[in-house]
Amino acid sequence: MDINVTLIGQMIAFALFVWFTMKFVWPPITSAMAERQQKIADGLAAADKGARDLQEAAAKADEALQQAREEAREIIAGANRQATQILEEARAAAQSEGDRIKGQAQAEIDQSISSAREALRKDVASLAISGAEKILGREIDAKAHSDIVDRLAAQI
Repeated sequence: MDINVTLIGQMIAFALFVWFTMKFVWPPITSAMAERQQKIADGLAAADKGARDLQEAAAKADEALQQAREEAREIIAGANRQATQILEEARAAAQSEGDRIKGQAQAEIDQSISSAREALRKDVASLAISGAEKILGREIDAKAHSDIVDRLAAQI
């Protein structure tokens, strides 16, 4: 195999092509690849940051939800306490009203008993006077003998 001028010409052309490519073509390609690699790294970092932010937001949401549940429990407990207090106040008011009504009823009963006893005493006194009149055969003056009638009524 002979090394001839064509092969030497091809080698020179190839060397010039390699030099031209390394001088003018390769640097923009490597810088574009570096930029692209940096963009990918930045994107991955942003994705990682987004994932962390999402986890933090989820944690904050869980914390806010827990706090809201606690506040709801406190509100419900307060409402239950208030309902119990209102119920106890209503019971106390009803008890006092019942006691007042019983007192009024007892007073009315006592008054009715007193008036019935007084009416009964008067009737008994009248009957006693009638009986005494029949026994004695004469009329007894109730006004004149009022102290006798009163003693008799008091004994009855």
